[in-house]
Amino acid sequence: MNIKTDKYINLQFGLPSCQIFRKMTFNDLNINPPLLKALDDLGFDKPTAIQSKVFSVAMSGKDVLGIAQTGTGKTLAYLLPSLRQLQFSKQKQTQMLIIVPTRELVVQIVLRIEDLTKYLNLVAIGVYGGVNLKNHIELVNKGADIVVATPGRFLDLTINGNLKVRSIKKLVIDEVDEMLNLGFRSQITHIFDLLPERRQNLLFSATLTPQVELLINEYFNDPVKIEAAPTGTPLENIKQKFFLLPNFNTKVNLLEYLLDNDIEMKKVIVFASTKQLADQIFDKMIENWPNKVDVVHANKSQNYRFNAVDAFQKGNCRILIATDVVARGIDFEEVTHVINFDIPEEPEDYIHRIGRTGRFDKNGQAITLYTKREAHLKQNIEALMSKKVRNTSLPAALNISDVLLPDEMPKQAVHVVLLKTPAKEEAGPAFHEKSAKNQKVNNKIRRKEAMQIKYKKPKTRGHKHKGSGKK
Repeated sequence: MNIKTDKYINLQFGLPSCQIFRKMTFNDLNINPPLLKALDDLGFDKPTAIQSKVFSVAMSGKDVLGIAQTGTGKTLAYLLPSLRQLQFSKQKQTQMLIIVPTRELVVQIVLRIEDLTKYLNLVAIGVYGGVNLKNHIELVNKGADIVVATPGRFLDLTINGNLKVRSIKKLVIDEVDEMLNLGFRSQITHIFDLLPERRQNLLFSATLTPQVELLINEYFNDPVKIEAAPTGTPLENIKQKFFLLPNFNTKVNLLEYLLDNDIEMKKVIVFASTKQLADQIFDKMIENWPNKVDVVHANKSQNYRFNAVDAFQKGNCRILIATDVVARGIDFEEVTHVINFDIPEEPEDYIHRIGRTGRFDKNGQAITLYTKREAHLKQNIEALMSKKVRNTSLPAALNISDVLLPDEMPKQAVHVVLLKTPAKEEAGPAFHEKSAKNQKVNNKIRRKEAMQIKYKKPKTRGHKHKGSGKK
């Protein structure tokens, strides 16, 4: 979709041309000492391109529309200027609201805020669905400067009157395109209507879709658009490989072969498009790596998902098999490889998946396994990236399986013989003649005649004469 140049103040730059930001450090930005000390503790010294551009614009109080691919550091892009401006409040009234699509992302952002506010007197809490509402009501009643929430749980707390919104000065909506795809549009517009009109809006999205633009037109005030990289542009430091394979079991064999023989595969995410497929892969992998593989998808309980993500983050789990629930937003550190066990239907989802590696200028590898049935999806990805990716040759030692799953079986054509149906005889009326006794004849019979028929008396009995009787 083309963007009208007079609609936004446009600040665009591609990653390859951003060498001017390589030498910039956080000390060059207007960041206060407590934040600088926290960044130093985290080992961050240089801002990414989008962090550099967003900081000054957000500090000016203008609305921001940030278009950034995953892995570009957009979380710090909106947190740093916002934390720089928030004021300490003894009443702990909520000053900043951050809306995100998943509970995993809520937890991650709260942890990041706690790291950054180590030397600041600010309190952040996270609220999300799947937890008893009473627990979050108690949490909100204690007071918080920053609330990170999923849309539904925020509305639960606000509509019930537990969370007051009149003091909110900043609204951040992260991964807004994903939320709209998940059907959160009505909830997001409701949130916009509930909040005070005088506020700063910071919206971050990987793509600028028509739905996103509708929100901007209705609720934003002359936003500054900052684009870190054109939509569909993968990070340059991610090496991509595609393997064409015949079936599911050969994909499993190649995955096991790579994990056994590539010593660089130290922290690996394996993406699958469905929960059922993720479980199938997990069942195959758990045999060889019983304590080093885990699986995450929407059917898993909340505690299970948190524990699996935490184990992977800490390096206790080498292989994390997941659906696209972890393809957005969650910042996994030091992921060496992303493996697409299949190709997602939407090419943009491929970009998000591989963005789990190669973060913050580090090198990463993305490996995609696909069959002939998925070849058209590979073409869609290449069209989005405006780049062709040649297939990588299969290892000579790879075991090519001939065992097929039921849905991989070739469909045999069945010859259907159509039998000639006999011609129908002409049908007559849909009734038959009634028997004689059942036929009604409208003949009126007098009572006298009826009695004669009943008692079989003659029609004439002679004449009666007056006075002929005995006296």
